[in-house]
Amino acid sequence: MEASVSSEKPVLRTALLYGVGAGVICALWVVGLYLAGNNPYGPKRLMSIFVPPVAVLLGQWRLRRYFKPEGPGLLRSVGTGLLITLFAAVVSASSVYVFARSTGPEPIARHLTEMRQLLKQAKPMFLKEKNGRQHYEQAYRNLAYSAQDLATDDYVRKFLVGLLLSVPGAIFLRK
Repeated sequence: MEASVSSEKPVLRTALLYGVGAGVICALWVVGLYLAGNNPYGPKRLMSIFVPPVAVLLGQWRLRRYFKPEGPGLLRSVGTGLLITLFAAVVSASSVYVFARSTGPEPIARHLTEMRQLLKQAKPMFLKEKNGRQHYEQAYRNLAYSAQDLATDDYVRKFLVGLLLSVPGAIFLRK
C-alpha cells in the first residue's frame, strides 16, 4: 500500500490530491504570469490548460498501482478522472476569481485592450471564412469583462479538456 493513498476511500483521496494539486499549479501559473509582467488572463494563461489532463492521467495511473494486480476497474478509474477534473477546474477557477478580484480592474482592462487588438488584427482572417463576420462579432462579445467571466471561462476550458482525457485514460488504465 502506498503511503500517500490510504486504504480508506482511495478514489477520493487520489482525486483530492491530484485535482487540488493541479488547481494550485494553475493558480501559481497565473500569479507567475502577473509577477513576470505578462497578461495573466491572456493566451499564455491557456498553457495551464494541459495541467488537469496530466493530473488525471497521473492520478489514474497511481490508482492503478494501488489496486494491483487486478486494477481499479473502469468505474473507479473513470470516477477518479472525473473527480480530479472537477477539483482541478474548481480550484483553478476559484483562484482566477480571487486573483482578479484582489488585483483590481486594471489587469482586466489591459487584458481587454490586448484581446481587442488581437481580434482587430485577426479580422481579415475571420472575414475570409464563411460566416466570418458573425464569428468575429461573437468572439468580440465573448471577451471576459469581469472576474466572474474570467473564472467561468477558466472553469469551462479546464473541465472540458480534463473530461476529454478522463474517459480514454480510464479505459487504458483500468487494469
